[in-house]
Amino acid sequence: MSDYSKIDNYLQDNLDKSLDELAELVAVPSIAAQGKGLDESAALVGRMLEERGFAVEIMPSGGAPVVVAERKGRSPKTLLFYNHYDVQPPEPLELWDSPPFEATKRDGLMYGRGISDDKGHLMSRIYALDAILAEDGELPCNIKFVVEGEEEIGSVNLPAFVEEHADRLAADACIWEFGYLDHREVPLQMLGLRGICYVELSVERLTIDVHSGLGGSIFPNAAWRLVWALASLKDENETVLIPGFYDNVVEPSEEDWALYRAQPDPAEEYRTRYGPSEFLGGVKGGAELLVQETLVPTCTICGLTSGYQGPGSKTVLPAKASAKIDFRLVPNQMPEEIVQKLRAHLDAHGFEDVKVTLLGGEPPGRTATDDPFIDLVVNAATEVYEQPQEKVPSSGGSGPNHAFLHHLKLPVATMGMGYPASQVHAPNENIRIDLYVKTARHCARVVKEFADM
Repeated sequence: MSDYSKIDNYLQDNLDKSLDELAELVAVPSIAAQGKGLDESAALVGRMLEERGFAVEIMPSGGAPVVVAERKGRSPKTLLFYNHYDVQPPEPLELWDSPPFEATKRDGLMYGRGISDDKGHLMSRIYALDAILAEDGELPCNIKFVVEGEEEIGSVNLPAFVEEHADRLAADACIWEFGYLDHREVPLQMLGLRGICYVELSVERLTIDVHSGLGGSIFPNAAWRLVWALASLKDENETVLIPGFYDNVVEPSEEDWALYRAQPDPAEEYRTRYGPSEFLGGVKGGAELLVQETLVPTCTICGLTSGYQGPGSKTVLPAKASAKIDFRLVPNQMPEEIVQKLRAHLDAHGFEDVKVTLLGGEPPGRTATDDPFIDLVVNAATEVYEQPQEKVPSSGGSGPNHAFLHHLKLPVATMGMGYPASQVHAPNENIRIDLYVKTARHCARVVKEFADM
């Protein structure tokens, strides 16, 4: 048996207890977009860490409270865990097979809003530390947690919080909030995240909605005005038309291309799971598809609102219209730069009346491929998954890793239980219970081996 046999046995024997704690956390509807349950969730996370001997402080951030916790270990080295306790809204509720805030087990899975993103990942870290403490009675190194409550709305206050409290959060390395296995069951090491610039465009042309027979041929229509503004942002080839949008883009390196060439072609799996008739830009698959998925900036309409959207007909000319748009950013694009260029573009095309509101933004961030901590986390997966993690240059998603890379100067590694059918941000979000255990086993190995690194 391996040196980790006691830890692995503990994790298996105490699985139900850990899942019960996870269910308790899932039961708090901590919805950042609606400002619900955030104080309650932060307090619960704080209590759970205090019960493990951590010194805990729930700190103000200008928004949702941030849980900061620390417990000393044998080694002077410090490992920082970043997680978040907030979740996406559960709607549409009718598409859930069980109540979103009642964690429910079915067929080896456990369902609930936020159970994968990110409460299951947070609890898997705590579960791993429980196993280490049960074996050793102490931690092998210093452990810190920073657990925020605004990740799902762009971590609007976290970068400033990290900068202000850099001394308090100082560490030698960071484990990020998530991790994935691909459709082959291969664990992935995501070396970076794209940035994001999330905006709302809104326009108001009348004081009230008007009967379309009265106003259709004499009054300006806010919906058409917004559609014309949106149409100016991209062409049919998916090229963003905002002047200067691509100026600071760092093209994928040869190393990036090599890492993606080593990955399997995801095209068929994407067709089966999501049903696209084609991929944008005429891309067929392989490394080209992976590079476009993660290392190319985007402009995506996330939602449109105007006029009447209910059943049947209502002949109305809308007074107001709005759209939510996200720009996924790659090195070295910055959210503030994109907002300025978007505003200038709209003004130059005569859309001075279209209001731009920045709802959230984060710069992109990358950890070096050859960082020793990355290699430690990659190789620590081998015994658990029967293979090391495969390195991937970047996730297509976003998060506040830039603040940890820039202000704390930390390498940031990923590990976790995400898998293609986890349905994060969608109804019936779930985790696989077997991967919950494997993630904790991987985490325990990382903590112990990091102490001796």
